Amino acid sequence: WRSRALDLEHLDRSADGTLKGALRATEGSLVEAVLIPEEGRTTLCISTQVGCPLACSFCATGALGFSRNLSTAEIIDQVCRMREVLPTGRAITNVVFMGMGEPLLNLDAVLDAISIMTEDLGYGLSRRRVTVSTAGVVPGIERLGREADVSLAISLHAPFDELRNTLVPVNRKYPIAKLLEACRGYLGTTAARKSITIEYTLMAGVNDQPEHAVALAELLEGFPCKLNLIPFNPFPNSGYRRPSNVAVRAFQARLQRQGFIVTVRTTRGDDIDAACGQLVGDVHDRTRRSDRYIARVSAQDAAQISGTA
Repeated sequence: WRSRALDLEHLDRSADGTLKGALRATEGSLVEAVLIPEEGRTTLCISTQVGCPLACSFCATGALGFSRNLSTAEIIDQVCRMREVLPTGRAITNVVFMGMGEPLLNLDAVLDAISIMTEDLGYGLSRRRVTVSTAGVVPGIERLGREADVSLAISLHAPFDELRNTLVPVNRKYPIAKLLEACRGYLGTTAARKSITIEYTLMAGVNDQPEHAVALAELLEGFPCKLNLIPFNPFPNSGYRRPSNVAVRAFQARLQRQGFIVTVRTTRGDDIDAACGQLVGDVHDRTRRSDRYIARVSAQDAAQISGTA
């Protein structure tokens, strides 16, 4: 008999203080959760699925394929297990649903987990300190707005549909115009919601050029948002590169000149593969996407070897 939904299999410690926990479920799947200690706060990034079905091209989790949704108990147990490894005197102050998986495709369990986290007899977290991040599942945004009062982050990553279709394939079903319409509806469900966070992963030569910044500013003109730029975190054979710090700051400055609040996410835990987009876990892939990814990488390696022979 086992009383825990997840067991901590191992814990990686980054030089910058970030902690990544590998958590084993009863049937053998491994998911990852990340603790990010900062001055005055400690943020826990948690997973909602084993793998991810959305296949965003710049995300290591997306290359793994998808096995299943996590249960409410498995989502909450990430908080329990990671709280146990916190340094003395620290407490989890913020929770972000930004780990493995798309939270809005497991919304029943996510809503139950949010309720437990924010109840006074649960973890007592402020709803403003719980953030759900989505790649743009429009029906889920609409339901989340009706049933939970938490912060919302949108993984946008491109200012126009043609590019976003490649980077975030769910955009083909829910294009940018529909996504932003749903976001406006989300803000309108309560007067307390002031803005939405727009996440934008910068990839060298892909979406970090001046014309992308101009198009992004035009797209979001008048939209209540804060922009969070995320320099791409590499993983093997992704095909993408992190832009230079100069390029990142130039992109930020162009948006700031248009009146936007723009932050650049500090890369944390990349030495232990705990940074944004690097979580992998252990997935029994039902989609066979991981097999296709391995085959593509093997073909690329073979071509490279042939070209240098």
